[in-house]
Amino acid sequence: MTVHRHREKHHTGRLGWLRAAVLGANDGIVSTASLLLGVAAASASRADVLLAGMAALVAGAMSMAAGEYVSVRSQADNERAELDVERRELEADAVAECNELAAIYVRRGLEPALARQVAEQLMAHDALGAHARDELGITPTLRARPVQAAFASASSFAVGAALPLLAAVAAPAGVIPVVAFSSLLCLALLGGLAAKAGGANVAAGIVRVVAWGALAMAVTAAAGLAFAPAAG
Repeated sequence: MTVHRHREKHHTGRLGWLRAAVLGANDGIVSTASLLLGVAAASASRADVLLAGMAALVAGAMSMAAGEYVSVRSQADNERAELDVERRELEADAVAECNELAAIYVRRGLEPALARQVAEQLMAHDALGAHARDELGITPTLRARPVQAAFASASSFAVGAALPLLAAVAAPAGVIPVVAFSSLLCLALLGGLAAKAGGANVAAGIVRVVAWGALAMAVTAAAGLAFAPAAG
């Protein structure tokens, strides 16, 4: 009997790194562009504006890396602790664990006899893996990877932050309109690409990212304008 494999294209396998990369790039663009606009609106010199942007890039990238690592590391530690508990339970009473696994399959719609057979065969193949997947919801694809997440966040933030910074450097005059327009354009591209890669609605992704980015830039620029007399 020939088994034909039907391959479907899903996006769950890349949600972890996609989330970190999109959040990093989005934060890099929004925070750096907002800071540049706020400092420029306060009538600061061009050198001060660029210095503030560079400081935002470095500090933001390190902050993203540290925050993402701590968060994902906590998740990884929790997963490891749960697997250790499950491993001990399997060693102490494998029959009870098999019954527990079979009960899970029954709740998902299998007949009791078939559920028992499936549970026994899966446990014979990889008992801990079966319980990790079906009882705890832990799979190799979705396992927490703190170093990978930290690197993705830091590097994507740096790339995102570099875009408005380069726009400020290239702007011959009028930093505010150049940075604002280029940053919103980059946010639109990022939102569209992220939505497409994740299988979501592209138009909604673009509107959501651009709207929040524009709001952040407007608020920061307004705050800079409020301090303009003192800066001058």
